[in-house]
Amino acid sequence: MKTTTSPRFFRAAALLAATLALSACASQPPACGSPTTKNLNAAVDDVKSSLRGGCIAHFDRFYDDLLRIAEGDPKPGNKRVFSEFLVWSSDEGLLSQRQAKDYYNRYFNVKFMSLAGDYNNCSHTCPRRDRVLLEMERELGDKERGLLKVSLDNEGYYRADELFQEVELVLEATCTACQAGR
Repeated sequence: MKTTTSPRFFRAAALLAATLALSACASQPPACGSPTTKNLNAAVDDVKSSLRGGCIAHFDRFYDDLLRIAEGDPKPGNKRVFSEFLVWSSDEGLLSQRQAKDYYNRYFNVKFMSLAGDYNNCSHTCPRRDRVLLEMERELGDKERGLLKVSLDNEGYYRADELFQEVELVLEATCTACQAGR
């Protein structure tokens, strides 16, 4: 008994093969979920893996996830873990060295990133004093999180709080003097 295959069958088979080939080539978006572990070092490894896998757009969320995990087990050594993670991020080209430094300083250094720069206070800072102080206040909240809640650096946080209050007073006096000098 001889069977013949119709041209319609060959076209359907070719279409099915092409569809399967195309679906096999279609890339799946990377899984960019948050780390599920409560161990900071393991969570950093998970985040590194996700970042290597194409989840770079989620860097800020991952950084926040790591901070949250570290808050669950605060200790002075957490500063080092974040520093090493940010150095790795810079080495991998995910962040510039300046961005990595800014991330670290915003959370773990008494220095205020929102007041960085050599500007003339009368012409640059005073006209936007309220905005500068608001940005510094937000940054102080980040320093509270990093210095107090993540790394138990009470002294560092209280020094940052003291610097914030000093800047407030100096800006008030400076801007008043600038107004009087006009």
